[in-house]
Amino acid sequence: MLLRQLEYLVALARERHFARAADACFVSQPSLSAAIRKLEHELGVPIVRRGRRFEGLTPEGERVLLWAHRILAERDALHHELSVMRGGLTGTLRLGAIPTALTAASLLTTPFCEQHPLVRVSLETLSSRDITRRLTSFELDIALTYLDDESLRQVRRTPLYEERYLLLTPHDSPLAEQRSVRWAEVAGLALCLLSPQMRNRRIMDEYFAAEGATVTPAIETDTVAGLYTHMAAGRWSSVISHAWLHMFGVPATMRVVPLEHPAHGPRVGLVIADRSPEPVLAKALLETARRVSVREVLDGLLDTYLSPPPDGTRGPGPGPPPRRR
Repeated sequence: MLLRQLEYLVALARERHFARAADACFVSQPSLSAAIRKLEHELGVPIVRRGRRFEGLTPEGERVLLWAHRILAERDALHHELSVMRGGLTGTLRLGAIPTALTAASLLTTPFCEQHPLVRVSLETLSSRDITRRLTSFELDIALTYLDDESLRQVRRTPLYEERYLLLTPHDSPLAEQRSVRWAEVAGLALCLLSPQMRNRRIMDEYFAAEGATVTPAIETDTVAGLYTHMAAGRWSSVISHAWLHMFGVPATMRVVPLEHPAHGPRVGLVIADRSPEPVLAKALLETARRVSVREVLDGLLDTYLSPPPDGTRGPGPGPPPRRR
């Protein structure tokens, strides 16, 4: 059994098409098919369901695929450890992030790349469910997600920050000048919110329900960028996480007002599969996270936007404010 055969199998499972898998591996389709048939012969089990086209993997094939991911991950770990011994990390860190935490990712990846200039970062936006699956199957090294997610199994958690929720509303909104607002008050505004399939939205819906409010947004979107695009119109209000300020700031014609409860929302942090040894690149990112206090950076940013400057306006305009020295 050769590592190349396992790489072909992983590509076929990912692409679900023999020709595309062969292109991804830079080989001909007959070569890829022959290598997988040889793997089936060596292991003595059918791996691929064959028809006129790729029809999926057999139960034995799914088990072989899991081991293929594991073996290839261990190979990569060996290369990474040897690169450290030679004087510097190399390779590609595979990082997944839920959409609502993506805005904070650069607080980690930028200092990480500065310290490890030979390492590349592959950052993907994934659902919580996909993160769990891909950590288990060794397709991710580490992920940025909600730490209390019930789908997370057999992972090690490193907290980074707690979400804090803010009303983002036009400056002439009836709630714009309040020191804080209740969820029930927000429910009466013309709202643009994330879609119900987003975990962040489901968390917010629980807070609305706790105050006896039912929210019916005029606009729903499955991206934070889509939400902010509508904010620029100056007509809509929204509830945002303070972590989004790092990337999007507050539009010049809008204000942010803290929600009264809870003071801190769910925890967001890094998770890795609970196995030993830890992936070298994931361990290096965790070391970066310990040096960089994401919580302090985001809380300081929030304080900046909530503190009115001498001219009486509340916080800077769009984009993040200058770094504090």
